[in-house]
Amino acid sequence: MCGITGWATLDSHTPPPEGGKELLHAMCERMVHRGPDSEGLFVTGGVALGMRRLAIIDLVTGEQPVFNEDKSVAVVLNGEIYNYRELRRELQAEGETFASTGDTAVMLRLLVKKGDDAVARLRGMFAFAL
Repeated sequence: MCGITGWATLDSHTPPPEGGKELLHAMCERMVHRGPDSEGLFVTGGVALGMRRLAIIDLVTGEQPVFNEDKSVAVVLNGEIYNYRELRRELQAEGETFASTGDTAVMLRLLVKKGDDAVARLRGMFAFAL
């Protein structure tokens, strides 16, 4: 089931509020029933992402948020991308490599590589924050 929480400002240079990470953790604690297996937090200028995870796919390396190589993009996913294996094979054929076997990493790579066009390629039931 999982759960996503957080906040965003229109100015990426706005520093997080004092105690921002603690606030984000408290928000995640309120939905621990949705994802009892792990918690992921990311707080930076202008954005905070919190994730409670119910581990179903990629039990070992599926922690979230998931980042691209230079950590300039972070994503959290709630739900499932049904065609992620097919998309993964396509991306691997184009030279992409993956440290995890889950659908979130595939979705992130597809979004970074294809931009807005990526969303039309995703099949499943999901919500995400990027």
